[in-house]
Amino acid sequence: MAGDKVVKIGIGVLIFKNGKVLLGKRKDVGYGKGEYAGPGGHLEFGESFANCAKRECREEAGIEIGNIRFLSLTNIKKYSGLHYVDIGLLADWKGGTPEVLEPTKLESWGWYDLDNLPKPLFEPVKHYLQALKTGQTFFDE
Repeated sequence: MAGDKVVKIGIGVLIFKNGKVLLGKRKDVGYGKGEYAGPGGHLEFGESFANCAKRECREEAGIEIGNIRFLSLTNIKKYSGLHYVDIGLLADWKGGTPEVLEPTKLESWGWYDLDNLPKPLFEPVKHYLQALKTGQTFFDE
């Protein structure tokens, strides 16, 4: 192991409602400043992928999701000094109005058409969209 460097596991969710996807503009939390991403975060010890996605959606946006399914697996090393294994999931919106519940991490939430997404996109989201379009589920950068 190289010093105290650790590979972390991230879970990200593309949530759909009426054909639109929920994305939020990230603040400066160490990486991805100004980039748009769906809800997500670190997988906690003993947690299932689906429960992590549900928890992150409640904590970050105050919404409930359902019909959670696998989208992609990505080895992310783009952000300096960080290494993530990212598990991308798809989900359907079940309830709640997205709110910025972590204002130090996020500026805003919005529902966007896939043909008119905001830019720049958070690196994992680029892979999620490619997986949606092509069916490719594995990205090893």
